[in-house]
Amino acid sequence: MTPLRILFMGTAELSVASLEKLASDKTFSVLAVVTQPDKPKGRDLRLTPSPVKVAAEKLSLPVLQPLKARDENFIGELRALAPDLIVVVAYGQILPQTLLDVPKFGCLNVHTSLLPKYRGAAPIQWAIADGEPETGVTIMQMDAGLDTGAMLSVRRTPILPTDDSQTLHDRLAQLGADLLAETIPAYVAGKIVPQPQPAVGSTYAAKIKKDDGKIDWRQPAGQIWNRLRAFTPWPGAFTFLQAEPKPQLLKIWKVEVVTATGQPGIVLSADKTGIVVGCGSGALRILELQREGGRRLAAESFLIGHPLAVGSRFE
Repeated sequence: MTPLRILFMGTAELSVASLEKLASDKTFSVLAVVTQPDKPKGRDLRLTPSPVKVAAEKLSLPVLQPLKARDENFIGELRALAPDLIVVVAYGQILPQTLLDVPKFGCLNVHTSLLPKYRGAAPIQWAIADGEPETGVTIMQMDAGLDTGAMLSVRRTPILPTDDSQTLHDRLAQLGADLLAETIPAYVAGKIVPQPQPAVGSTYAAKIKKDDGKIDWRQPAGQIWNRLRAFTPWPGAFTFLQAEPKPQLLKIWKVEVVTATGQPGIVLSADKTGIVVGCGSGALRILELQREGGRRLAAESFLIGHPLAVGSRFE
């Protein structure tokens, strides 16, 4: 049987597992990989390739890096490649209909949510932040809308109390890769009937901003705990300790919900078990934190060098 000719489009770390899965399966032939142009990073603004470009080069696959996916010359290149199918995983640009129309079997997308919930850029983070008990991956046909295409297959996974956005990201990346490789042959053979997304129940997962990590101590303790896990490792949960001559930025790495009450943002106790801070309802015990420019420390170690008085305020 002739391998299915696939063009792969992806940029983020999330995409790598799917690329590697398709490239290692003899059912498929990956013709080329399309990824975003190298971006300047770090203090010296050195041009840095995307995780997908790094993976593609290790696999000795041709790499295309158009500035815009809607560029007519680029779309002409794709027509010349004549892929049977385009697979898109966290590419980072909305694709025009002219590109979606290139392959015989259309374009499939791996989306890390249970559609129609959490369409958009950051479904993993917002599912945790909202306290969802589970999430998953959806393989869908792409259309000109934002994550609105018909669904082909779904796989679910619980969101564990120990999960943060990195651990859940890694699990969903692998789930998506496995489900993609299972779904494509059945889809191409006409054994899957695409299901339109439900008309109700859609939500939007906006791109994460740095300010999303700022803790609002007026929120319930459980909600703050969810947001901390959602925004770890980026942008990180942070707060400001009121101090002289200026407030001190603290990054909060690990907390637990405790049954205590007090005013939001006020330190209720600070000892070797941690730093207990009042919330809108309930309280949180900070177990690990980090001063700006300092090391990540257990609360007990932090307090040795930076004692905190009961009544100190976080804002």
